[in-house]
Amino acid sequence: MSTPLLYLHTGYELDSAGRIVATREPDPRPGPLLTLVRGRRTVLHAVHADLPAETAREIARLAAQEVPDDPRTEPLFANQYRSLLGGRVRSGPAFAFPLQLPAVEGPVLIEEYGPLARYFEGWTAGEVPGRTPIAAVLEGVEAVSVCCCARRSDEAAEAGLETAAPFRGRGLAAQVVVAWAAAVRASGRIPLYSTEWSNGASLSVARQVGLARYAEWWSVEPA
Repeated sequence: MSTPLLYLHTGYELDSAGRIVATREPDPRPGPLLTLVRGRRTVLHAVHADLPAETAREIARLAAQEVPDDPRTEPLFANQYRSLLGGRVRSGPAFAFPLQLPAVEGPVLIEEYGPLARYFEGWTAGEVPGRTPIAAVLEGVEAVSVCCCARRSDEAAEAGLETAAPFRGRGLAAQVVVAWAAAVRASGRIPLYSTEWSNGASLSVARQVGLARYAEWWSVEPA
């Protein structure tokens, strides 16, 4: 399976027609109206299952004419997609991890909600199993920087990264990302990392870890 195709299958539950049903998360969301993934040599797309068949066919016709990615440029038919779908656009790079990961000593793997309770209030105990492996840097018994599976399938997992505000700027994010990627590989999955072009901190982590960009994703989300 190509890396752009792996990105689609890891991020979204797809129906038999290859249309998006929901995100692959412990608490699934409906997903975007359109996702276009422009790899080095291939262009793939998926539309939401709720779109009218005529709209889906027109998007497929346009997507078939797209060209492989040129970083930070919009798709050729971006305006047509906006006109067909409305909504809001998000975009960013998708990265693969190097075969040889840097050595890190600080992070540990956690499997319980307790260490997350103080600094990561958005978490719930019920979602922890679906987010594993979870790599964390601890301050005492409390997690202060965490990398987990934002989305995952049997083949791959996408990194979800957060550092508590008082502990940012210390290089902790890069450490937990590396530890998470190693744990994902140990589970038999391929670690993936994606972010938005507007997220400078996340892009900085990708540079620190030496990630290699393999595609750009461009999505139209519901308004």
